[in-house]
Amino acid sequence: MEGATLVRVGREPPTLDPHLTVDTDSAMYIVEVYGGLVTIEPQNPHDLFNPQLEIVGDLAEAWEISDDGRTYTFHLREEGRFHNGKPVTAQDFKWSVERIGDPSTESPVAAVFLGDVVGFNDKLDSKTTEVSGAQVIDEHTLAVTVDAPKAYILAKLTYPTAFVLDRDDVEGDPFWFRDPNGTGPFRLAEYIPGEVLRLEGNEAYHLGAPKLEEVRYLLSGGDSLLMYQNDEIHVTGVNLLNLEGMLDPSHPLNQQLHQAPPSFDLSYIGMNASLAPFDDPKVRQAFNYAIDKETLSSALYQGLVAPAKGILPPGFPGYNLDIQGYEYDPAKAKQLLLESKYGENMDEFPRITFTLPGSFGAPVSPVMEAIMQMWRQSMGIDMEILQTEWAIFLQDLHQNRFQIFGGLGWIADYPDPENFLDGLFHSESDNNNTGYSNPEVDRLLEKARLELDQEARFAIYHTVEKMIMEDAPWVPLWHGESGFVLWKPYVKDYFLFPLIIPKLRYVYMTEK
Repeated sequence: MEGATLVRVGREPPTLDPHLTVDTDSAMYIVEVYGGLVTIEPQNPHDLFNPQLEIVGDLAEAWEISDDGRTYTFHLREEGRFHNGKPVTAQDFKWSVERIGDPSTESPVAAVFLGDVVGFNDKLDSKTTEVSGAQVIDEHTLAVTVDAPKAYILAKLTYPTAFVLDRDDVEGDPFWFRDPNGTGPFRLAEYIPGEVLRLEGNEAYHLGAPKLEEVRYLLSGGDSLLMYQNDEIHVTGVNLLNLEGMLDPSHPLNQQLHQAPPSFDLSYIGMNASLAPFDDPKVRQAFNYAIDKETLSSALYQGLVAPAKGILPPGFPGYNLDIQGYEYDPAKAKQLLLESKYGENMDEFPRITFTLPGSFGAPVSPVMEAIMQMWRQSMGIDMEILQTEWAIFLQDLHQNRFQIFGGLGWIADYPDPENFLDGLFHSESDNNNTGYSNPEVDRLLEKARLELDQEARFAIYHTVEKMIMEDAPWVPLWHGESGFVLWKPYVKDYFLFPLIIPKLRYVYMTEK
């Protein structure tokens, strides 16, 4: 249906600058407005449980890799345009890489996603004024040289940190992100915090114009199911309280209910290994043993999440079927606590502040309440709760300010185990938010970076994951087994993918 507008409830994005994004709430908008050299695209989108996601060209139509595996030469599409019609050039990508590497940009994940590029970390450390590994060959050709041949480089370049920006746009207005000149399938037409975020279709999009004229996200909250039933929105997730009734074939909304595929994600609790009492691995292990994940999954999630035995999600590349994890064992938890360096005098056990995202004074989620109750019953540990707003929470998280923190998940940025294990647990990673450091883990992760044989590389990651689980800087809770989403019968091709990738350009609407 021409001129159709898709309406749904959305969440407030902490940022709309792709070079600063670290969260899913921001990324879901950013991937629709901006783009990079390459992207992830489904080859079989109608099969929700096997969409066959592959890395394909975005603004680059082709590329070659040098014989030594270190230099990628990208050929840009001549039809690639910013939203204002200006051609996208190799100089634009070169400048964007320089901007990400500029310390004043303060990108929290710059080194994580682009640190492999030669000269990038020197730029980030103010040792040089340019990134030598990003070279303009001509207007439509860019050469990117990395420090060593690594199998995951193209996958990393699909993340927003590597997206291209318009220099004139960014340097011409300090609030450029309110009306950005992107390259994606949609342009940001309007953003009123707390009210609405509106995207308009980009008819000149180089990979094909989106079928929707507009997508409108309502940010003011409200009961999304009631809004759906009143035809105020076209799409909504379904919470557990309402799901059981809708699964009945006689329910009026049953035919509009769609099961999402398992996400490549992990919900977890992080413990700061540099702060007492979590500087003792036995304390961290005790906190793992003291949680009955099976009961929580069944009672609070109706079995719709899978208790995590390790870090990598089931079905993810490199997933280890043999990893065991921590079974619920309160006696073992108590024993480990007493064996720790703090166990001799539990009356003087360090005070613990558990930090969660949320408004000050807001109710703590039933899941976190249940977990704290288990810790209290198993180990006799009470703790204070501190809740902070999401944007502030993220800032403090990346500065390693928390003693123990929860209410978090990690969803894969790209389909490679390096994204979880290296990006989150290498001692020098900007996304290591627990102060965790194990020299042998670092050594093996660095070895895996250079291993091009997939079987051998995955074997290294299996060893690393086991070591991390033994050191226990995290309490892995569960993977998103699958959720359920409602959308109107006249909404078509609203695909659900296990990664955050551009998807709105596929959606179309028929007559009601």
